[in-house]
Amino acid sequence: MRQHIRYLVTPDGVHVAWAEMGSGLTLVKPATWLTHLKYDLESPVWRHWMQFLSGHFRYIRYDERGCGMSDWRAADLSAAHWVQDLECVVEKATIERPFVLLGISQGAATAVEFAVRHPERVSRMVLYGGYACGWKHRGNPNTMPFYEALVEIMRHGWGSENSTFRQLFTSMFVPGGTPEQLGWFNELCRRTTAPEIAVELMKARGSVNVLDLLPQVRTPTLVIHARHDKAVPYSEGRLLASGIPNADFVELDSCNHVLLEHEPAWREFQSLVLEFTGAERGASAAFEGLSRREHEILALITDGLSNGEIAERLFIDEKTVRNHVSRLFDKIGVSSRAQAIVLAHKRGFQA
Repeated sequence: MRQHIRYLVTPDGVHVAWAEMGSGLTLVKPATWLTHLKYDLESPVWRHWMQFLSGHFRYIRYDERGCGMSDWRAADLSAAHWVQDLECVVEKATIERPFVLLGISQGAATAVEFAVRHPERVSRMVLYGGYACGWKHRGNPNTMPFYEALVEIMRHGWGSENSTFRQLFTSMFVPGGTPEQLGWFNELCRRTTAPEIAVELMKARGSVNVLDLLPQVRTPTLVIHARHDKAVPYSEGRLLASGIPNADFVELDSCNHVLLEHEPAWREFQSLVLEFTGAERGASAAFEGLSRREHEILALITDGLSNGEIAERLFIDEKTVRNHVSRLFDKIGVSSRAQAIVLAHKRGFQA
């Protein structure tokens, strides 16, 4: 997977790293907890998300302030800046048409506020594992003590060589993970931010409250939530869906906050997103718009031929093949041969 990483400077002087991958309909993901634009591509927890989203969309994401490749030492890490940082990314990305917002976890609150502020910019909104109220506002007598204890554990154990402290946090996000996945997420915690910053980011998540904004959303919205999510209660997903006018709600059978590649819930999530956004229909229509030569080349790509072998088969030079392949990829919204093959098989492309 190829991506382009760039930096922008927010109005309060924070350097935020953002990236884009793939092509086609634009999908923007507001920042979520613990990402790293570079390491995510290597991740056994996030890699399949990257492949799916960049294979069907022009996928834009960024590391939040205090995290990943963005400034760790930002003066203000509060939720007050979340929407403004998203607005900066959208502006720098030069998105000309209305785009899809994918709000995951606390990114759902950012997506809701952005959609209310800029209804003309957002065509569809997908909220997965999200919440409108942070843990300080949920009214559950057991919630506050648990998270206050978690904050103290993070303060003292986040940077330790002993992963036991971070394992508590990891087990909330991917309880169904393999040892490799759990180990990678544990290490990501330490590589992505410092202990004192992690504490401030966790506190910021507790203070979120966009409940009053939900009735103001006019964007078609799909809310998806795992029934046994250990990080964000299922009830929070239902609260989102009930507060947003005409929102659709789908329950997935999973205990993972971050859906893992092997589970049926992940396949269902992909189908839901493609159908709701219209990306699946767009990909099928793109195949119909291929020229005769592009059709021939795609057929040979699906047979596993290299550019040189295609050139020899069609009696044209390899540079011409590369040009055809580039235009072909743009038309069907992919960025690699592997993505083209998967999409062609999935859409029933006939040679």
